[in-house]
Amino acid sequence: MIRSSPVPDLPPRSSVSDFVQGVSLLGRALGLIFRAPKLLALSSLCALVTLVSLVALVWLIGHYTPQLVGVLFPRPEAWYGQVLWYLVLALTFVVLLVVGVNTLPPLLLAPLMDPLSETTEELCGGYTSPPFTLGAFFRGLVTGVGHTLARVFFLALGLTVLLPLHLIPGLGSVLWTVLGSLWAMIWMAGEHLAAPMTRHLYPFAEVRRMLRERRALCLGLGAGIYLMLWVPVLNTFFLPVAVVAGTLLYRGLIAAGSLPPPPAPGALK
Repeated sequence: MIRSSPVPDLPPRSSVSDFVQGVSLLGRALGLIFRAPKLLALSSLCALVTLVSLVALVWLIGHYTPQLVGVLFPRPEAWYGQVLWYLVLALTFVVLLVVGVNTLPPLLLAPLMDPLSETTEELCGGYTSPPFTLGAFFRGLVTGVGHTLARVFFLALGLTVLLPLHLIPGLGSVLWTVLGSLWAMIWMAGEHLAAPMTRHLYPFAEVRRMLRERRALCLGLGAGIYLMLWVPVLNTFFLPVAVVAGTLLYRGLIAAGSLPPPPAPGALK
């Protein structure tokens, strides 16, 4: 039983504390999961699937990243050049792993994303999940996979646009990794804020507006998710925590008046 509403108390306009509040949503989400049995059961199932996919991704990316880096930046013979080469190798591994983690697990877990978000909204109050029907389940499955593929496309597009940076010897690969990581953080925030907003039939223009007007808040959420990927054990829970945190952010933005009520009739009471 949740005694008080978990909806975060956000300021109606951007403030200096926005970034920290965005990061703190991860802790709020994790606490809510462990207080709500249904969320914990769904999250545990997600964690099991995520663990298996993470092991597979780490092996595949670790095996093929040296070949990819060798094509874009041939390994030099000088010792100082090799130090830079191994740095680029490590940074490229990080970015590719982030892309893989945000591609494979969401596709495998698409049927569980809406139930996680809906359960979170129920705990926030003023919302009741629609009754289960087989037709609605398959429609949600197809929609969820479709939206995930579309969002993954934009993640890959941003990283591809940055690829010409590799043409700058040595330094370009470092710049690509840094800017690619920032793009991934912004994308993660948009990914997990868009999920409940799409379910409530908001146009994607509203998601873009929130990312623009509350950029520090959203970047904080994205940075928190990004950092969570590198914490052993906890990273297997990253996807359900991110879904719950994105839903809490969505409800917090409505409560703060930054986001209008959903256009879906009867979505919030």
